[in-house]
Amino acid sequence: MTAPEAGNGGPSQAERLAAEIFSVEAGHLLVGGVRLADIAARHGTPLYVYDAAVMRRNHARLARALAGLADIHYSIKANPNPAVVAVFLAEGAGVEIASLGEYRIARAAGAAPGRILFAGPGKRRAELAAVMADGIGEIHLESFEEIARIEALAGGTAVPVAIRVNPVAEVQGGAMRMGGRPAPFGFDEEDLDAVVDRVAASSCLKLTGVHMFAGTQILDADMLAAQWTHGLAVARRVAARIGRPLDTIDLGGGLGIPYFAGEKPLDLDRLASHVPTLKAEQAADPLIRAARIVVEPGRFLVGPAGVYVAGVLAAKRSRGARFLVTDGGMHHHLAASGNLGQVIKRDYPLLAPDRVGAASAGPASVVGPLCTPLDTIARKAELPDLDEGDLVAVLQSGAYGLTASPVHFLGHPAPKEVLVDNGTVRLVGGDT
Repeated sequence: MTAPEAGNGGPSQAERLAAEIFSVEAGHLLVGGVRLADIAARHGTPLYVYDAAVMRRNHARLARALAGLADIHYSIKANPNPAVVAVFLAEGAGVEIASLGEYRIARAAGAAPGRILFAGPGKRRAELAAVMADGIGEIHLESFEEIARIEALAGGTAVPVAIRVNPVAEVQGGAMRMGGRPAPFGFDEEDLDAVVDRVAASSCLKLTGVHMFAGTQILDADMLAAQWTHGLAVARRVAARIGRPLDTIDLGGGLGIPYFAGEKPLDLDRLASHVPTLKAEQAADPLIRAARIVVEPGRFLVGPAGVYVAGVLAAKRSRGARFLVTDGGMHHHLAASGNLGQVIKRDYPLLAPDRVGAASAGPASVVGPLCTPLDTIARKAELPDLDEGDLVAVLQSGAYGLTASPVHFLGHPAPKEVLVDNGTVRLVGGDT
């Protein structure tokens, strides 16, 4: 049973998240100990604000839950801001990339080549040549054409590679399925033996591991554990086929965060309860016993740390409906608008950051400045009376926000990005 929403006698989901992730004092949302309204006044809106302490806390919580089982590699695609990447590198994380651009971000942020894993179904020849020349921990193979492409570039050097596996349907799960059906990602598990034989026969490729990624936005710890158990079984199969130990087992990412009413956070205690069994599974087979297990979360680590802030330009009514028109919108935060894969559009947690806890004036549609009805950030937001110059803040916005949005659509200015670290506010994107 979920707690009542604002206007019905209890805090909204957004207010609960604000208190749990950040802090609220006298009705003001504080990010990293600084009033969000003060940050917006200094840097203007629209604006993304990231809290480094929340990132570190999420990394530490996950590292504790998986202690003795897996290393954490930050998936840069979730938020490629170099300052964000640097936070996770400082915590000891490796990185997972899906392009040469992300590789360069990782290297510039201080990532060692050996701590970078390169996945993605369409790696171009120039991308492969660049990472092979500069150094790479592992390239994850996703097609026979890619195998041939790397061989042609290897020049006699044994390139460390892993086989990405599109797992069988029984282990698929999450809000977006990455496997278990026809997909451009990796090799179908049913064809795995032939793929292993092809890679093992190559003098230019060193088969060091396997990679399996079944789904994203998973909030069920038991589902994750089942997928990871299957990943270990696939690793055993590959190691047995080549007759020697594997170096790495990449179990993918997919760890989710709650966005919508009724969703509960991923239970890390429940996930940790599966760790002894997973460790025993690994230890039982000498060919994978010493392999380094990797998980590659992005959203889980950085999503809760981010807030998207927009300023109200107009408060109006149309045929009895309440609208708040803001200077931000889907061109900056496509996911919050529901246009990044949602079938049924639901509202992200949203509040007025300098009037937290104030009584709702009734449901409002929060819309951006674009000339399209798709530019809707919230449809039934319970917000107080707001006027021009007031603020709205979208929580859970640290992942797949700016990086996944059509920023140049209709020529509006790009938002700035700010990192707050122990009370210090630093501009890290936009007009720096």
